[in-house]
Amino acid sequence: MARIVVALGGNALQANPKDISAEAQLLTAHHTAKAIVDLIEDGHEVVIAHGNGPQVGQIVATYEAAATVNENNPVMPFPECGAMSQGYIGYHLQQAVREEMVRRGLNKSIAAVVTQVVVDKNDPGFKNPTKPVGSFFTEEQAKKLMAEKGYVMKEDAGRGWRRVVASPMPIDVVEKEVVKTLVEAGHVVITVGGGGVPVVQKEDGSLEGVAAVIDKDLASEKIAEILDADELIILTAVEKVAINFNKPDQKELDTMNSKEARKYIEEGHFAPGSMLPKVKAALMFAESKEGRKAVITSLEKAREALKGLTGTVITK
Repeated sequence: MARIVVALGGNALQANPKDISAEAQLLTAHHTAKAIVDLIEDGHEVVIAHGNGPQVGQIVATYEAAATVNENNPVMPFPECGAMSQGYIGYHLQQAVREEMVRRGLNKSIAAVVTQVVVDKNDPGFKNPTKPVGSFFTEEQAKKLMAEKGYVMKEDAGRGWRRVVASPMPIDVVEKEVVKTLVEAGHVVITVGGGGVPVVQKEDGSLEGVAAVIDKDLASEKIAEILDADELIILTAVEKVAINFNKPDQKELDTMNSKEARKYIEEGHFAPGSMLPKVKAALMFAESKEGRKAVITSLEKAREALKGLTGTVITK
């Protein structure tokens, strides 16, 4: 059996994008748990990673709204909001996966590790932040926030102004030895939630959280390398990767090697912020060591994809 890192897409946490309540997320987590426990039941070592886009945005917006009601309410720093989202998403997944394992008679423990991920303070992403987070503001409010808090604010498609943060590349996972120990002891681990809390290393060796969002697919790839996983499976809303997506000549791909992946990326077949980071992460993992492969498929088809029956397999 294989050691697998499973990267959960947003649809695995929020089935209805318009309902971002905790209750709806927990309900979706129970559905998601079935697909994850299928893999555990088949004997695989499973490590779970996940996104946090809607959740961290909701947390940021809540604190921002509270501050507008009463200026004595502090706005929570962005790294702390990321850690909060890891905690409550991890709690939901722990509950759901544990319940499903108990239901099937699987005697395993599951733990969520609030994970810090090291990034380079000189990463080019910090020079041009593009990732919108939190509430919408008027231009006047945005200018005030820029002056008082040093935020980078940008106008968002006529809907108002929003804070934007960087999306740097992950370099290392601070809690990697903890995660390794848990995995090797046979436990199911949830880690690098939302890409992890981005931190930079200071001159004295201490770590400092920074306002940024690490792509969860790239963070999943990094932890998969660190754990010497056999496979990285990236779960999304579609069963297979396609070129010419949503066009008359759309073609679904069963396999893709590194040369083909680079060609399709250069030709612009994969949308930034959607399929592009997934293909890039899959490509990085497949090339990181001989024999490794990545699979991109839907949540519902995870078990079949690992058996080679569906999905898009990316190899060196």
